[in-house]
Amino acid sequence: MQPQLPIDVDANTGVWTTDALPMLYVPRHFFTNNHTAVEEALGRDAYAQILYTAGYRSAYHWCDKEAKLHSLTGMAVFEHYLKRLSQRGWGLFALREADPATARAKIELRHSSFVLAQPGREGKLCYMFAGWFAGAMDWVNDTTPEGRGAPRAQSKEVQCAGEGHDECVFEVSPLAS
Repeated sequence: MQPQLPIDVDANTGVWTTDALPMLYVPRHFFTNNHTAVEEALGRDAYAQILYTAGYRSAYHWCDKEAKLHSLTGMAVFEHYLKRLSQRGWGLFALREADPATARAKIELRHSSFVLAQPGREGKLCYMFAGWFAGAMDWVNDTTPEGRGAPRAQSKEVQCAGEGHDECVFEVSPLAS
C-alpha cells in the first residue's frame, strides 16, 4: 500500500510537505532511539511532562491549520487528526467514545510505533501521545458553539500494549481543578 496522504517535495529546497505543513521522514528506530535517550537523560516523569506540553500545543496548532485547509469543524477535525496520525505510521488510532461538551474521549491505539520499536520493553511506552489528545479536544471546544463553557481537557495513557494488552488506550477527561 502506498501512503494515503499527499506528500509534496519542493525541488529547490528538498522540504517535504503534507497539507501545507513541513514534514520530516525518518526511520522509526532513529526517532525511538532519540526518544529513549532523552527519557533516560531527563527521567521519565520530567520527559513525559515536557512531551505532554509540547504535544498539546502541537496538536492544537495542527487542528487549527487542518480545519482551515480542509474546511472541517468540531469532532470531524479530531477524527481527521487520528486518521492522519494513522496514515503517518504512528500506529492505528480509533476514536471509541467522545463527548466534547464534557471534555471526554477514549482513543484506542493498535500497532503503536513505540511498542513495535521496543520489543521486550515493558510498561506504558506510548505516553508521548497523551498531550496530543487533550490539545485536540480543547481545540474542538474552543472553536465550536457547543464547546463553549466545556472544561479544559487532560489526557493520559491508561493501558499500553507494552504491558501485554492487545492495544493502548488513552482517556481524555476534564482537567482537575
